[in-house]
Amino acid sequence: MAIATPKHIVQCLAEREPYYQATGTEPEPSPWGDDVLKSGGDLVYCYIPESAAPYFTRSSTANGLAPADDNRFLVPDDSLLFESRFESGNLSKVFRITGNFYELHLRPDLYTSRHLQWFYFSVKNMQAKITYRFSIVNFAKADSLYLEGMKPLMYSEKRVDIEGIGWSRCGTRIAYYRNDNVREGMNPTHTLSFTLEFPYSDDTVYLAYCYPYTYSHLQDRLLLIQNDEERAQYCKIRLLCRSLAGNSVHVLTITSPSTEDSGKSGIVLTARVHPGETPSSWIMDGVLDFLTGSSACAQELREKFIFKIIPMLNPDGVIVGNTRCSLAARDLNRQYRVVSRECYPSVWHVKMLIRKLMEERPVAFYCDFHSHSRKHNVFIYGCEDKDVNELPLIEQVFPLMMHKASNGKFDFENCKFVVQRAKEGTGRVVMKQLGVQYSYTLEASVCGTLTGSDSSSVQTHFTIQDYQDIGYIFCETLANFFNSTPSRLL
Repeated sequence: MAIATPKHIVQCLAEREPYYQATGTEPEPSPWGDDVLKSGGDLVYCYIPESAAPYFTRSSTANGLAPADDNRFLVPDDSLLFESRFESGNLSKVFRITGNFYELHLRPDLYTSRHLQWFYFSVKNMQAKITYRFSIVNFAKADSLYLEGMKPLMYSEKRVDIEGIGWSRCGTRIAYYRNDNVREGMNPTHTLSFTLEFPYSDDTVYLAYCYPYTYSHLQDRLLLIQNDEERAQYCKIRLLCRSLAGNSVHVLTITSPSTEDSGKSGIVLTARVHPGETPSSWIMDGVLDFLTGSSACAQELREKFIFKIIPMLNPDGVIVGNTRCSLAARDLNRQYRVVSRECYPSVWHVKMLIRKLMEERPVAFYCDFHSHSRKHNVFIYGCEDKDVNELPLIEQVFPLMMHKASNGKFDFENCKFVVQRAKEGTGRVVMKQLGVQYSYTLEASVCGTLTGSDSSSVQTHFTIQDYQDIGYIFCETLANFFNSTPSRLL
C-alpha cells in the first residue's frame, strides 16, 4: 500500500469566511475511548508509531511503502475510512461511537507525551448530505481559538476537480471544552467537537488544523525558483546542514549580483522551527516570491542587503506531523543559548551562520516567523532596547509600520517588547545578544483577524493568500523602514 504525499492546490474561496458564531447550545459529548468497544462501538483506525519510520523521516522515501498491516481489524463496510500515514499527517485512533459519530485521538510529538494540537488526515467512503459528528478528544491546550470562532479546514478532491476550490472552512455546532473524566495523575485534555457535511459522496477529503505546508512542498517551491531564470539569478540555494533524520536544511542567499557585496548589510530570516505552525511557511513563501520578483522595491532590497533565509528549520518535525518538537523531543526555539550541534544541528548552524556573517558585514535585521494558536491577527515580539538613548523605543518602529501598512491584518496592540525569562533561549533574544540591532519574532494567527479597515474582513479567517500577502507587506515595510532609519542606528 503506497500512500503518496498529498498535493493540494493553493486556491481558496474567493469570499471571506466568517468566524463561527456559537449559540451556547452546542453539544459537549464526553470521550469514550476504549470503553466504547464494550458498548457496541468500533475501532476503525489505529496508528501509533513507536519510532520515526524511514518512510516518514526522509523526504526521498516519503512516498514509499506505508505500513498497511497497522490496521489489522475489521472496519464496517459503511464506516468512514481514515488515513494519516502520509507526510505531515497526524491522527492516532478513531472510534466509531454510533453510525455517524466518530471520536478521534491525536498523536503527541514523537518521543514525547505532549504537544497535542496539529491534525491532518484524510477521510473516504462518505455520503453527501449526511451530517457527521467528529470529536477530537485529546487536545492539550485549555485556551484555543476554537473558543473564539475558528473553524476546521476541509479539502475535497472532487470539489477541486469540479469547482476549482481547495481549502475552505467547515463545521457547525462547534464546541471546545475541557474533559471531565481525566485519570488521576494525567494532564487535563480538551475536546473539539463539531458536525459537518461532505460536499460529495465517495470523495477523498482532508481535514486539517491549518493549511498544510509540507517539506515536499518546500522542495517543489525551491525547484521552481531554481528553474526560473529571472528569479534564479538573485537566489542561490545551498545546504546549511542535515537534520537528525538526514533531511536537507536549506539556506537561500538572495541579493543583487550586479552590485558589490562589500557595502551591503545582512538580513537573516527563518521559519518553521515549530512544525505545526504552517502559516509561518506560507508567509515565508510570500517573502521568497517578493524578494526574487521584479518589483522596484525588491530590486532596492537586493541592492542594499544580502538576505540569508532558512525557510524550514525543523524538516523532521514537519514530515512526521509533530506540533512543536524535533526528533530530539525538544522545542528547538528554546535551544539557542547553549546549543548542541549533535542534538540540534539546524539551530547550531544558524547561530554559526550569523556569527560568520557578522564577521563579514553588519547584520541589520533578524526575524523568525511563527504562528499563534491563541491570538488573532499578526503581531511581533521584539527585544526592548535599553541602550539606544537617542531614539527611545526604536525597536517598536518596524512593527508600527507593519501595522499601518497591513489594512488591519497586523495588530500593534498585541506586540510585546519586554523579554520574559522563559523566552531567553529563543532565536530573537539570542540574536539580539549577539549584536543584531533589530531582532524579532513575527506571529500570525492560525485563525484570522478581529480588526480591519474593511468591515467585511473583520472576524474572518485568514486564507493562504492572506499569509502570502503578509510576506509581501513584510518586505515592503523592510524597505520603508531602512529608508527612514538613520544609518548610525543600523
